[in-house]
This record gives sequence, C-alpha cells and structure tokens, in this order.
Amino acid sequence: MTGLFASFENLPPEWRAGFGAILGLIIGSYLATLALRWPSGEAASQGRSRCDGCGRMLGWPELIPLLSYFARRGRCGSCGARIDPVHPITELAAALIGALSLALHPGLEGLAGAIFGWTLLLLAIFDIRDFWLPDRLTLPLVAIGIGAAWLFGMPLLRDSLIGALAGFLLLLAINIGYRALRGRDGLGGGDSKMLAAIGAWLGWQMLPFILLLASATGLLAVLFAALQGRKTKATDRLPFGAFLAVAAWPLWLGRDALQAFLYAL
Repeated sequence: MTGLFASFENLPPEWRAGFGAILGLIIGSYLATLALRWPSGEAASQGRSRCDGCGRMLGWPELIPLLSYFARRGRCGSCGARIDPVHPITELAAALIGALSLALHPGLEGLAGAIFGWTLLLLAIFDIRDFWLPDRLTLPLVAIGIGAAWLFGMPLLRDSLIGALAGFLLLLAINIGYRALRGRDGLGGGDSKMLAAIGAWLGWQMLPFILLLASATGLLAVLFAALQGRKTKATDRLPFGAFLAVAAWPLWLGRDALQAFLYAL
C-alpha cells in the first residue's frame, strides 16, 4: 500500500488532478443524494436512485455525474420534472475539491484534505437548505482532523487540539454573550462544533483568518441579496456554517505556506 501511494505521488500533477476530479464526481453524486434524503429521514443508500418527481428508478446511463444531468437538460426523461440543481452543483464542487487536493497535496495527505473538503461541502449544503449541521458529521470531523495532524504533523498535534477546543469555546462564548444581550440565540450549536472541526484541521493560529473570511463571505451574501431586491433583517437566519466551510477549505489548500509564515513570526 505504501508503494502504491509513493507511485501515485510521483505522477504529474495533472494526472493526480484528473484522478481526483473523477473520484470527486463519484463522491459528489453520493453527497447530493445524501443532502436531499438525509434531512427527510432517508438514508442515501436506502434503495436505488430514483426521480424525485415520479419515483421511477434510474438506469445507469442516467446516473453518470454531470453528463446525464446536462444530456437530459436538467429534467426527468419520463415525467419532465425538474432535477434538483443540487446534483450538478455538488458534483462539480466535489470534483474541484478532489482535483485540487490531490494535485497540490499528493498521496494520503491529499486524500485526507479531499475528505475534509467533501465533508465541508455536505455541511454547507445542509446549512444552506435546512440550517442543520448534524453532529454525525461535525464530531467525526474533529476526530479525523486531530488524527490527520498526528499522522502528517501539519498542523502540529498540540495546535490541532488547541484549535478544536478554542474553536468550540469561541463561538459558544459569542452565542452566550449574544443571548444575554438580545434574549435569543445568535448562533446554532452546530456552528461551534463545526469551528472546532476546522480548528482541528487547521490549528488554532488559523481561527482568526477563518472567522474573518467567513464574516466577509456572509457580508457578500447579504450584499448580493440586497442587489437582487431581497432585504435582510436583523432577525433573519444566515447559514454561518456554510460561510465557515467556504473560508476553511481554501485555507487548507494553502496551509503549508500560511503555517510556515505564522510559525516564523
């Protein structure tokens, strides 16, 4: 197995990117199904893939990621029902995550980073669609992040452990303060656990950058909504977990350079 990964690391980056993209398309197809089924209590592995409109079981030509969606122009070939765009969006995003992870971080480290990105992608979809960050995803992501730090040494294990604890306590403290001032929660409990997972993967030094980028992403989302004529009120809910995800994974891609800079300070 070690020899296999060593051979993979020696492949040109474009070959690794291609493999990561194909793997990401397959993973993304599963993630899209999970994103649609899990909130309603179904398991993605429960039964064959089917049309959400008429319930017809889909054949293998209709299950090819991206290609089948565009070949059918985003509609079921039987009933004409619109296929949820979460399918192509998730598949494309997962392919990009896989390609960049393995191209820039070959071997087991790149695969671990792809898993981190794919999990963040699913959490972002859940948060955008349902304001839900399930513990069954965030808590294992904390443990895997600490394990990855122990295995690869980036971030250092102690920084990963501190990052997980600091990430959780930071958003928990912010929410407690907000509740004391406004009499209601400003953040969901899942946000704290998600930042704990991100802190485990990136280390405590990266938390200020994560929060800054996540807040900037949220501000851009509000501005974009305003340009479309949708006003955001103070009581409106925003998917902060999704903003955290958008900020965290690009920082993981460039973490080696960023961590080296921070350790040199």
